[in-house]
Amino acid sequence: MTSGMNPTSNRDSQLDRLAAADGPVDVLVIGGGIVGSGVARDAAMRGLSTLLVDRYDFAFGTSSRSSRLLHGGLRYLAQGRVGLVHEASTEKVTLSKIAPHLASPLPFVFPTYKRDGWPRWKLRVGVKLYDLLCGGRNLGKSRGLSPTAAAGLLPGLRTDQLTGGVRYYDGLTNDARLVLDTLRSAAAAGATVLNYLSLTSAERRGDLWHCHLTDADGGRRLTVQARTVVNAAGAWATQLPSSRVRLRLTKGVHVVVEKHRLPAAEAVVMTDGTRILFVIPWGDRTILGTTDTDYDGPLESPDCTAEDVAYVLKITNRTFPAAGLTPADVISAWSGLRPLIADPKGKPSDVSRAHQILDGEPGWLDVAGGKLTTYRLMAEQAVDRVATYLGRTTPACRTAAEPILTTAANSGSPPAGDATAADAGFSGVVPPAVSESAVAHFCRREWGRHLDDVMIRRTSWRYYHRDHLEVAARVADWMAAALGWTPERTAAELDRYREMTAPLAATWVPPSGVDDPAAAAASGASRRAALAVG
Repeated sequence: MTSGMNPTSNRDSQLDRLAAADGPVDVLVIGGGIVGSGVARDAAMRGLSTLLVDRYDFAFGTSSRSSRLLHGGLRYLAQGRVGLVHEASTEKVTLSKIAPHLASPLPFVFPTYKRDGWPRWKLRVGVKLYDLLCGGRNLGKSRGLSPTAAAGLLPGLRTDQLTGGVRYYDGLTNDARLVLDTLRSAAAAGATVLNYLSLTSAERRGDLWHCHLTDADGGRRLTVQARTVVNAAGAWATQLPSSRVRLRLTKGVHVVVEKHRLPAAEAVVMTDGTRILFVIPWGDRTILGTTDTDYDGPLESPDCTAEDVAYVLKITNRTFPAAGLTPADVISAWSGLRPLIADPKGKPSDVSRAHQILDGEPGWLDVAGGKLTTYRLMAEQAVDRVATYLGRTTPACRTAAEPILTTAANSGSPPAGDATAADAGFSGVVPPAVSESAVAHFCRREWGRHLDDVMIRRTSWRYYHRDHLEVAARVADWMAAALGWTPERTAAELDRYREMTAPLAATWVPPSGVDDPAAAAASGASRRAALAVG
């Protein structure tokens, strides 16, 4: 049931093998986000026959729309959730060892002010405890800051009533790239992984699950037998047939501006009462966010309203008044959903980020909640449950010790020094250079099937470049060459991409001469209504 290391080019043959298989797989993973990819990697490395499918692209949901941080959650200490912080902090350090190319140490400056609810003395104690909860091996050493030191680190910082601050370390990652590299590792270990293949129904017959799958692109249908099914569908987890998950979805909006408009060399913690937002340096760009509000709309495309953007800019301008950011400065934005374990009480930001593993019907496992940083641990615990259910004595979990990308996992990639390997951006948390060789790699070796797969999840070019539509036109031509698209298919992919990105952009781009966020919000609402009609 191995996929080989050229997975995209032999999709039809993979589907043929699945349809013709005369025996069950040990593990069928539903969901190709960060948790599902972790489960597939761990299961395959322990010798279990593994199949992973996703109805959309890999990392389509939350796993490509996060804050791109590996963190223990400093604010959770204030909530008394020491165990959760210890768990995430330990995993943060583990990820820095197994995926050093995707765990760049990032210093955070947390400025403090008189009567703002975050006293400097308490934070100084907190960051020291934060270091200890990493086993004393954090990605950098924390320290307290005087008002002069804080202002010196952050040019343009509001200094009125500034009492100083603290400086501590977490990690910057590329969330979708972490998914893809984990899947490449899973495939190298023998897992079969397929995007755009959805679970339409499943029923248990005897000791096996009979799972009906549909190819989203070609409409082909097939049935796969599985000894166990792991529901790792994230925000979609409640929609699967035997799911017992109960989720509370919250929305997080992130805004991207040019680095020169807010040139923070280090990440910055901004506060709004008990809420925390971040300024995150990202190459030649700066990420601002995030919001945290309950959400009950479409899962595929959570909205990013003008009010969301105005809120993020307001908090940023309050912290950096000299920046004077307006909606016209916004290059891009994304909106992601947090699939939190349901808790009707409290504010969204107070709901625990702990994870949950539920045994439903025999052989069915739900894995939900948690956060990007703890995905490896969630996967380990889930595969432990699977092995116990199967009655197998499997090798011990090795995912905390073995690098995600080893020589074996890279065997399908271009040799060292090849321009494609460098252009594809395997070693870094910022987008790779726009090039035909990179696009060819993503199509032929990383399951890229649609234009948005490459523009959004393989590269983040959609978010990084203000002229992303021009970039997309070039990428479409390169994908056509790599995948054999007809001119009609190429045009359809461009139309699909424009349709996906236009409504989001319309929420923050102000009409000529409008710089006021409130006015932009009203204008954005009018344009969304026009888009809905048109």
